[in-house]
Amino acid sequence: MKLARTVALAVLFIGCATTQRTDGPGTGGSGPSPSPGAKPAVKKELAWLNVPGGRMKTTLFYGPWQCRREFMSGCKKECASEGHTLKGCMWLVDLKFDWEGRLVVLPVPAKAGSRYGIYHCCCNYPELSSEDNATQRKAWNRFRTSFRKDWSDKFGQWPEQGGVSWPGHHIRDLWHGGNPVDPNNVFPAQPDVHDVYNEQYPACYGGKSPWNTVGPNLPYTDN
Repeated sequence: MKLARTVALAVLFIGCATTQRTDGPGTGGSGPSPSPGAKPAVKKELAWLNVPGGRMKTTLFYGPWQCRREFMSGCKKECASEGHTLKGCMWLVDLKFDWEGRLVVLPVPAKAGSRYGIYHCCCNYPELSSEDNATQRKAWNRFRTSFRKDWSDKFGQWPEQGGVSWPGHHIRDLWHGGNPVDPNNVFPAQPDVHDVYNEQYPACYGGKSPWNTVGPNLPYTDN
């Protein structure tokens, strides 16, 4: 478990979004147990990437899902710390990291991994004007190509569909003041899923169901 946590944290420290561990204690080598009624998620498995000491594979499991209790609680504190109130919380995606290589101290093969959830706190942020939003969008367009390359170097090739790169989803959206060029605010989203995010964000900011209530601990399976 210590090795798994070290590998996962090393991955996250080189660039990822606001995350929290989603595999609970006592899961052992089999991974976390889905909640009753869990369904398969939209899944994207990237190719193995060579890293120091071995190789790493990133797998993305896409929601959106209702936030588990600790995510919702964390959002309440985050919004309050900024002088805002929480309207809703949306669990966007889980990133699963698998590592295999050889230990430095003991020259034996080893495997490790962990899983982290990325979620968005829909605080009552003010909306930008159309002009300011357009400026933010232009900044992202200038940053997009270099960001995708850097992301690919760290996590695996940025996904494509029909030769077209997947969109980058801003966790805190630009309309509500999200930083367009913060690497910790963007991840690759499957196009159809990205459409769902954009459709559901207004409901989350509007404090509407289901984003204003707590959801299951692990709402999807690994199928």
